[in-house]
Amino acid sequence: MNATSPSVTPPARTTAAGRDRSRLWAGLAAALFVPAFLAAVLVTLTFYRPSGCATYGEQCAEGLPGWVLAWGVGIGAVMFVVALAAPALRVRQVALAAQLLAECTALLVVLSYA
Repeated sequence: MNATSPSVTPPARTTAAGRDRSRLWAGLAAALFVPAFLAAVLVTLTFYRPSGCATYGEQCAEGLPGWVLAWGVGIGAVMFVVALAAPALRVRQVALAAQLLAECTALLVVLSYA
C-alpha cells in the first residue's frame, strides 16, 4: 500500500474577469472625457452666437439647463467609481454603460449652446 497520496493540483479556474475589460474601458472613457469636453467647448465657441455671448454678452441663447450638465458629470463620476470597484462583472458592465451615457449627455449639453 502507498502511504502517501499523490499530489494532485487542482485545475486552473477560468473566470470571466480575465477577459473582462470593463475597468479598462471605464478608465479610458474617464480619461478622454476632459479632452472631449474641452473640444466641445471649442467647437461651440466657433459659432457666432455663443462666441458673441461669451465676448459681448449679446445674443445669448438658452441651451439645456445647467443642472443637466452637473448631473451628467456627477453620475459619470459615480459610475466610474462603481465600474472600478464592483466585484461582479455584470455590475461593472452596467456601470460602464451608465458612465458612457452620462458623459455623452454632458457633452451634448455643451454642444446644445451652439
